[in-house]
Amino acid sequence: MGDESLACSYVPFCDGAARQAWAALQRGNRRWAAGASRRPRQDPDRRRQVAAGQSPYAVVLSCIDSRVPPEVVFDAGLGDLLVVRTAAHTVDRLVTAAVQFGPQDLRASLVVVLGHQRCGAVTAAAKALRERETLPGELPSIVAALEPVYTGSGGEVDDMVHAHIVRTVSVLRADTLLSGKATVVGAYYSLDTGLVRRVA
Repeated sequence: MGDESLACSYVPFCDGAARQAWAALQRGNRRWAAGASRRPRQDPDRRRQVAAGQSPYAVVLSCIDSRVPPEVVFDAGLGDLLVVRTAAHTVDRLVTAAVQFGPQDLRASLVVVLGHQRCGAVTAAAKALRERETLPGELPSIVAALEPVYTGSGGEVDDMVHAHIVRTVSVLRADTLLSGKATVVGAYYSLDTGLVRRVA
């Protein structure tokens, strides 16, 4: 996954709490990938502890894919993560508001945009754009959100995923409510290995 630090060259500002949060996520992910998950802070005592309030240390914006549950992937406990999930971690005003809530109201120091290998939503969008097909219901909104990265990547799904992570990170870093309150990074999850690698 690379080094555990959040180097200033990668992010608009440096913050010790964000570095610690990323390190905790990294350690948990390594446990998960190695088949050594501890499932920490998931007992009745922890449930009672957080019943009166929460103080998650990170926000994770991830895909809805059933194979990528952030609490499992990062071997995190109850109350550790504020998780926002959309198809291919697409962002609109409501999603942005949900992400803002972590740093603004709960003082979460880190926001992680988590894309993943073989994303079904990205695959469907790439196919629709390539074949000029209109998907049913509200699905065209996902296609529209991914069209800019489709154009820049030649329609290759994994390249689209990486480009969309970088694009989403850029959007969130520019957000006025997040700037100065949280460090925003992008990461990529391998379905094959279970490991998360930072890409932005």
